Amino acid sequence: MKIDLKLTDRQKVLLDYVKAAHGEQERKYTEEPYWHHVVAVAAMLQEGGHDNLIEIALCHDLFEDTIVRYKNLVIFMMNIGYSASEACFVAEGVHSLTDLFTSKRFPDWNREKRKACECQRLGLIDPQYQTVKYADLIDNTSSIVERDPVFAKVYLKEKAAILDVMKAGDLFLYSKAKGQVDQ
Repeated sequence: MKIDLKLTDRQKVLLDYVKAAHGEQERKYTEEPYWHHVVAVAAMLQEGGHDNLIEIALCHDLFEDTIVRYKNLVIFMMNIGYSASEACFVAEGVHSLTDLFTSKRFPDWNREKRKACECQRLGLIDPQYQTVKYADLIDNTSSIVERDPVFAKVYLKEKAAILDVMKAGDLFLYSKAKGQVDQ
């Protein structure tokens, strides 16, 4: 993996925390350690001048895919030198990017209904968090389209619906995500 990401000392410690939390998890299609994905998302944001969103990118899947929760993340970040407001900004971003309408929480709902509700919710999140979501979509879409063309049809339809309502973030990353989905 060749990604040019420049991290501060405390961001490096945070990345180590994220790596430990994701443990042995692998990306579904590439079988790389899962943390490669969050680093790719962070690098994309840094390249676009969104240094204030690096921590959210590094942590964006913690609440969804690990045992780390909001309070754990805030406390850890404060212990490594982040202010309470910085830590809460990151935790709130991670919370906003965490799927609420999951099959576990809504077992009687089908995927289409859950994804439609998630789509509406994402359209209302803070524009900065939407920017992180664009980078997440860009990184995920390439591996899904390349390695699972059957599921990609369902996935791309869902992501197109999200991008139709989630338009308040960085215009360049939005356009890149939209172009990738439309292609």
